[in-house]
Amino acid sequence: MKNILSLPTPCYVIDEGALIKNLKILKQVEDKTGCHVLLAQKAFSAYHVYPLIARYISGTTASGLYEARLAYEEMGNKQIHCFSPAYKDEDFDELLKMCDHIVFNSFSQWRHFRERAMAASNVEFGLRINPEYSEIETDIYNPCFTNSRLGITLENFEESEFDGISGLHFHTMCEQGAETLERTLKVVEEKFGKYFYRMKWINFGGGHHITKDNYNIDKLTECIDHIKSKYDVQVYIEPGEAVALNAGYLVTSVLDIIENHMNIAIVDTSAACHMPDVLEMPYRPYIIGSGEPDTLPYTYRLGAPTCLAGDVIGDYSFEQPLTVGDKLVFTDMSIYSMVKNNTFNGMPLPSIYLLNNDGSTKLLKEFDYSDFKRRL
Repeated sequence: MKNILSLPTPCYVIDEGALIKNLKILKQVEDKTGCHVLLAQKAFSAYHVYPLIARYISGTTASGLYEARLAYEEMGNKQIHCFSPAYKDEDFDELLKMCDHIVFNSFSQWRHFRERAMAASNVEFGLRINPEYSEIETDIYNPCFTNSRLGITLENFEESEFDGISGLHFHTMCEQGAETLERTLKVVEEKFGKYFYRMKWINFGGGHHITKDNYNIDKLTECIDHIKSKYDVQVYIEPGEAVALNAGYLVTSVLDIIENHMNIAIVDTSAACHMPDVLEMPYRPYIIGSGEPDTLPYTYRLGAPTCLAGDVIGDYSFEQPLTVGDKLVFTDMSIYSMVKNNTFNGMPLPSIYLLNNDGSTKLLKEFDYSDFKRRL
């Protein structure tokens, strides 16, 4: 930890050791069940470590052409699966060159692309189903909320359009355990199980919190084995968060201390720009050495140097008073941070470092004014 405190801020730091720990768990799932684990790039696209990831799991999933191309260029000879709610005509031929599986969101999309798809001998095609069951409470993350655009409901299923389809895909989870998957599978089987017998593969989607402490891997194994043996299919899972969970940091410096009925520390990072999920989820990221407000002697509200009034990271307490120049380390900052950051208000993008197993650090990427200007 001492080494990352010497880095210029703001910066993201990917923890190689923590990443490997997660990958070993995921590989154990592959080895134990024979399923294929795929990195969902929407959570983590730090391609400098793709060769490392490729040593442990089967490949990646993409949500469109750019993610597919990134995996094709950086992951080596690994599987690439793609799902999008709709594909553009000009992108589809490129996807056919790069992907192993392409999943369609509707029968109308399948009909539109079927002739071109069937001419490709190296790609398998699937459909995303919507079982209209999810235990996600926040609609923005719930693929099965009322009037969702994601997946085909049983009411809209067209059994006569199966020619050329070799798999079904569902995604109903977000940061949830194997018990949720077990309950979900019961509903999926009740509605769509009769079609599983006609498939080569079933994709359980993402949202599996496999590398979280106390995750029930035995239950996950039971779920995978059940579907594999009952329907004689290959099973895929595509976690994003589980790959890089707790495998990174965001280091920030205190720029100023002000007072307005409480102590407020202005730091050189932004919730809106550098960790958007803090405002979007919302959630309160943990800072190493901190406590909940008023549990330690000195409490501060941490705010960004942007002009957005609500760009507040949260309230934290510390053993010692903060001073200008102090560095604070936010944890679990590999996922949904680098992939979602932005330059609103001219905020610089944080540099990206790798914390090696031996404690040394390596600069992977740095940004400057040109990165802000060329986006506009």
